[in-house]
Amino acid sequence: MKKIFIFVFFGITFIGNSQETTPKDALRYAVDDLNGTARFRAMSGAFGAIGGDLSAINVNPAGSTSFKFNTFSASLTSFNKKNSATYFGTSSDDCDSKLDINQIGAAFVFNNTNDAHKWKKLSLVVNYENSNNLDDHLYTRGVNPSNSIGNYFLNASQNVDFNDITTFSYDQLFFNEQQAYLGYNSYLLDYNSTTNEFVSNVPTGGNYYQDNYIFSEGYNGKLTGNFAAVYDDFLSLGINLNMHFVDYTKSTSIFESNQNTSTNPINVNSILFENDLYTYGRGFSFNLGAIAKVTNEMRLGLAYESPTWYSLYDEFSQRLIVESTETSGTYTEVVDPNLIILYPNYRVKSPSKWTGSFAYVFGTKGLLSVDVISKDFTETSFSPKNDNLYNDLNNYMSSNLKRTISYNIGGEYKIQRLSLRAGYRFEESPYKVDFTMGDLIGYSAGLGYNFGNSRLDASYSNTHRNYNSEFVSSGMNDTARINNKNNNVTLSYTVNF
Repeated sequence: MKKIFIFVFFGITFIGNSQETTPKDALRYAVDDLNGTARFRAMSGAFGAIGGDLSAINVNPAGSTSFKFNTFSASLTSFNKKNSATYFGTSSDDCDSKLDINQIGAAFVFNNTNDAHKWKKLSLVVNYENSNNLDDHLYTRGVNPSNSIGNYFLNASQNVDFNDITTFSYDQLFFNEQQAYLGYNSYLLDYNSTTNEFVSNVPTGGNYYQDNYIFSEGYNGKLTGNFAAVYDDFLSLGINLNMHFVDYTKSTSIFESNQNTSTNPINVNSILFENDLYTYGRGFSFNLGAIAKVTNEMRLGLAYESPTWYSLYDEFSQRLIVESTETSGTYTEVVDPNLIILYPNYRVKSPSKWTGSFAYVFGTKGLLSVDVISKDFTETSFSPKNDNLYNDLNNYMSSNLKRTISYNIGGEYKIQRLSLRAGYRFEESPYKVDFTMGDLIGYSAGLGYNFGNSRLDASYSNTHRNYNSEFVSSGMNDTARINNKNNNVTLSYTVNF
């Protein structure tokens, strides 16, 4: 037999094939979000030379030495996303909101009272954050003047052996063969035995009404263990060890209809194509950092963040419903394998990052801080690298992605117990040509009130970025233009003990 059916249990099939993976699957974990405490978010994360905040250790692990007391902090965030889509001149909007405890952690400070000893302070931190909120809703609709969704199935059927899809069951086939199986058994595709190729039963003529609904939810969480020390009241050094947790689900529903006719025996009137993906796994990374107190007012910081090495699993299911007209009437074919395909473990490596930081402290009145971040997205890769699909993807990403330079700027001004904060964030697109994904621009503001042994902080942050979204991953290259806006409100409570 050409295929090997390995194991089926409770409707889950374990199979050694790869589903169709795209660079977006890697960038989902390689592009950073800015989460954390309200103070951190209010200053747009510009904490590389400051520290003294539980989220700041994610920028520079040496920053935990700025804590004067043992500290506990927890943060609650309202995540609000809005996607405005334009597809062939038709506009549509969709929104998603979520309230979540996105940060909780504690710092422990150990002071050395021996004046003769050069190492003055040690700090230990344990902190958990939802480093990336993956919840999102996207609705796109419009009339495509020339390309049908049927082209996706036609493209997938190229070089597929007709005998395989009529001999083997869905779970025994490779991914492209599975797509041909769905298309053929729904009568979306037919097979020409003379030319030995599949043909589409979608009538030509254009003006295909199409809509696409994408619903995703999940998180990329990070648990950090931090250790840092101060040498001679001048140099702070720190290290983070990070465990990452991925839990992500994505459901897509693509619909198409047309009123075209042809002389073919079968004319497809409408298509409903549904896919469900569940990705889960873990990752590991580490951070190294240093902060130098150049003068009483000026601080310089340098930090390195390693790649994150993820080990992931995918579970995937599909269903195709096609309505078609024949000479004898109109029929609806539902092809639902009713199986969840569990694909073998694969790995994703996100790029490393360097952060250079400058901060100027105006005594007890406030501060100004700037971070400059360099991140080489050409390092992004899938493995095992002996998989031909991953080789092509890795080559594509190394050729089309680039090293980015990003900026975070933040300031704080204190009026007795009240602190006023603001920030600006600019992040370059990871693509050499930013038509696929544009630059990110963000603004933030916030305030905090110090009660003495505790502090209450609130922040508002806004980011926006444009990107392209395709209906299907191959067979047609028509995309919708998406304007994504995030408006987040965070409330943090910090207590010293």
